Amino acid sequence: MLIDIIAVICGILGIAGCILPVIPGPPLSWVGMLLLYIADSSKVSTTSLIIWLVVAVVVTVLDYIIPAYFTRVTGGSKSSGKGSLVGLLVGIFFFPPWGMLLGAFLGAIFGEMFLEGKELRQSLKPAFGSLVGFLFSTGFKLIASITMMVLIIRGL
Repeated sequence: MLIDIIAVICGILGIAGCILPVIPGPPLSWVGMLLLYIADSSKVSTTSLIIWLVVAVVVTVLDYIIPAYFTRVTGGSKSSGKGSLVGLLVGIFFFPPWGMLLGAFLGAIFGEMFLEGKELRQSLKPAFGSLVGFLFSTGFKLIASITMMVLIIRGL
């Protein structure tokens, strides 16, 4: 019973972690599945556990690659990527959760304009790319974590 409760808490925190970058969302959701497996392997199959481990790892790795990819594809530099990350982290503390989006966008603009010397017009495209990349990677994490949460609930 206690393990079931902890598994659900892991699932909920995993979903929250998809939005809050300080919490590893999909891996935490997977830990919830693992706890159910340990408690009673009939609740979660070994195959399901392995498949969702791979999904959690892939989605977590892609979370670092997708925003940078979208930023680069739209003409951004490393400075816009770094600025986007700093803006995202600052935005978490001041206006969560919308501050993360605005912070990532403004951080990418700041990185392009002040660190690369580009004009505002040239900086907007990579900033939008950074924002779209962040939304895509967050979406992938949410889909994975919500699906694992459904599996956790079904396993109870």
